[in-house]
Amino acid sequence: MMVHPEIEKFMASDRMEMLRADARRPPRRTQAAPEDERGFELRLCRVSDHDALVDLAALSERILPQGSFVLGFVDGRLAAALPIDGGPLLADPFLPTTHLRRLLELRAAQIREPHGHATLRRLVRRSATA
Repeated sequence: MMVHPEIEKFMASDRMEMLRADARRPPRRTQAAPEDERGFELRLCRVSDHDALVDLAALSERILPQGSFVLGFVDGRLAAALPIDGGPLLADPFLPTTHLRRLLELRAAQIREPHGHATLRRLVRRSATA
């Protein structure tokens, strides 16, 4: 399609003026991604946690293993539990628990092998690549 040279010149001039006006304006603030405001807590299980662990195992559709657990709470609610001696993660399917998994694995490894630096390095390296 052929455009008259004067119109083409006018369109280019108009476009340049728009670009200059945009350059003079202060940059727009981009809205930051909302941060997860929920608090979380990791701790070892207590006798009083047994009923909550049974409920969590039922939600995870697993049998509650014997032994001690590292527990992950989100806003005071038990969201995930990992057996210290190894075993599958028990997690509430209705809560986001991905961020807790690595932390629970790391803490369980620290408890199992308090001086096992190689194990910790391996877990940290694996967390960094995930």
